[in-house]
Amino acid sequence: MTAQYVELTRDAQGVAWLTLNRPEVHNAFDDTMIAQIIDALETTDRDPTVRALVLRANGKNFSAGADLAWMKRMAQNSHQQNLEDAGELARLMERLNNHSKPTLALVQGAAYGGAVGLAACCDIVIATRESRFCLSEVKIGLIPAVISPYVVRAIGERQARRYFISAEPFDAATAQQFGLVHELADSAEQLGEIANNMLAQLRRNSPQGITEAKKLIQAVSQKPIDQTVIDDTARRIADIRSSAEGQEGLSAFLNKRQPNWVEE
Repeated sequence: MTAQYVELTRDAQGVAWLTLNRPEVHNAFDDTMIAQIIDALETTDRDPTVRALVLRANGKNFSAGADLAWMKRMAQNSHQQNLEDAGELARLMERLNNHSKPTLALVQGAAYGGAVGLAACCDIVIATRESRFCLSEVKIGLIPAVISPYVVRAIGERQARRYFISAEPFDAATAQQFGLVHELADSAEQLGEIANNMLAQLRRNSPQGITEAKKLIQAVSQKPIDQTVIDDTARRIADIRSSAEGQEGLSAFLNKRQPNWVEE
């Protein structure tokens, strides 16, 4: 019987809570956990009742990165098996990064290795001040390969050039300076309070607008502002203005009422 390494719950406000649940190994992930996270991400992405996704972890630490027993097993596998295995972690990062709903990561304790990638793939990251981050792969002769596109975008090339090769841990305040973390909490309790306030803010916004805003960022990020991008952005605003939800939002604004996606 396959162990259940993640928990997926939904609340009455349409928030899906995806919880890493291997506290005995500091939520280190292996191929089983990766598969379960991918399944949860795909399920919530398809579910129209889900308004937001929160990624969090049970226990003292958010995640210590890759499980040592799993890495030992992978070291004994063929190059092709390693390629397939790495492809699944890459698929996890891609699914999280491109999730259609707003995603929040709540980080406590250590976020090492691939866990930094999980944070970088989320839209909003809230961490306790005691949290520590580390791109530790080179310490054991590896590289942060599949997480690198997302981490470099989150912290910038200049910081990546230092921390990819030094494997120095850095604290939550430094992570906030880099742009990896958005908000800092003084305690685990405040972590939840900040998250709930952010979720309340998100619920006031158009679900379609949020999804399309996320797609917009992907479409224009690091692209030259040429005629293709200009034409694409013009098409996007025309499409959403003429959509049912866009019309409802404009009507509500002009008539000084709440749009129909806001619960009274």
